[in-house]
Amino acid sequence: MVHSKVVIIGSGPAAHTAAIYLSRAELQPVLYEGMLANGTAAGGQLTTTTDIENFPGFPDGIGGGELMENMRKQSVRFGTEVITETISKVDLSQRPFKLWTEWSDGPEDAPARTADAVIIATGANARRLDLPGEEKYWQNGISACAVCDGAVPIFRNKPLFVIGGGDSAAEEAMFLAKYGSSVTVLVRRDKLRASKAMANRLLAHPKVTVRFNSVATQVLGEEKPNGLMTHLKVKNVVSGEEEVVDANGLFYAVGHDPATALFKGQINLDEESYIVTKPGTSYTSVEGVFACGDVQDKRYRQAITSAGSGCIAALEAEKFISEHESQEPANETEVPADGNAPEYKQNPLL
Repeated sequence: MVHSKVVIIGSGPAAHTAAIYLSRAELQPVLYEGMLANGTAAGGQLTTTTDIENFPGFPDGIGGGELMENMRKQSVRFGTEVITETISKVDLSQRPFKLWTEWSDGPEDAPARTADAVIIATGANARRLDLPGEEKYWQNGISACAVCDGAVPIFRNKPLFVIGGGDSAAEEAMFLAKYGSSVTVLVRRDKLRASKAMANRLLAHPKVTVRFNSVATQVLGEEKPNGLMTHLKVKNVVSGEEEVVDANGLFYAVGHDPATALFKGQINLDEESYIVTKPGTSYTSVEGVFACGDVQDKRYRQAITSAGSGCIAALEAEKFISEHESQEPANETEVPADGNAPEYKQNPLL
C-alpha cells in the first residue's frame, strides 16, 4: 500500500490542469489516467475530436489527441506520477481515502493506494445512437457538441441535422443556424420536450425545421479514407416511410452519461448521476474529495471550462491539505443533509 497526499482520477483537461498546479506546488500528485476507462482512451473525449479551434493559444487549431498529449507531458514535466491503470473501487468513508486498481488488485486485497485528498475528474461520455455509418463518419460529419464543432469549415453553409427534442437540442440547433444553410431537428415523438419558451424560439426560427415522429436510420457519405458525411437516411416512425436527404452534419443532443458509477452511495449525485458540487467550488459532499470537469458540469462541457475547474480543484485541494497538515487529526465531519461539505477556510488564492 502506497500513500499519497493527493490522487487525481481522470485524464482529460480537468485532470491534467489539476495535476500541473499540484505538481508545481510540490505535492507530488498521482494521476490514474485509466486503461480504456468507461470505453474511452486516456485523454478523454478530446481524443475523439480531430480539430479544436476554440482552445486559447492555438490560432491555427490543434488536434484533440495532440492537445491532450501536450497536457500529459506538461503534468509529467512538473513531477506528476501518471499511472495507466483504471481505479475500480474507492472507499471515501474516512481519511485516508482508499483506492483499488482494476488489474493489479483483487476485491479482497488491501488498497493499492491511500490518499489524504482525491480529485475526481472522470468526465462524461456523450450518448451515441450506434447508427449504421456512425463509426465511419464520427468527427467527419457527426458530432455530439455543436459549440465545439459547429463553426468548422465542413459545416458552413451546409444542411445540418440535430437529433433530440429537449432544451439542449434546441440550443444546439439555434447555434448551428448561424453557420449552416439550414438546420433540421429530428424528434422521435410528436412534440418537443424542451421548455415552452425554448420550443417557441426554435419553432419560430427562420432557418430551423422541426420534423416530428422522425428518426435517423443511416449515415451515408464519401467512400474514401477520412471521407465526409453527405447524406442521412430519415424514417417517419408513424408512416414507416424512409427517404435519403442531403446532410453534411449530424449533431447528437441526446444526453451524456457521467462516469460516476464508482462513487455511487459514497458521494452526493444529482438525479442524472452528476457529482453535486457547492456552486463556484469543487467541494463535494465528502470533505477532502473534490470534483471538476464534465463529471460535475452538465451545462458547458467545454475543454476550457474543464481546465478552469481543474485549476479550482487543485487550489482547493492544496489548501485543504495544508490546513490539515498544520493541525492535529480530528474526527470526521458529518455530511449535512443538504449534501454540501462544510466550507473550508477561505483560500486566499481564489
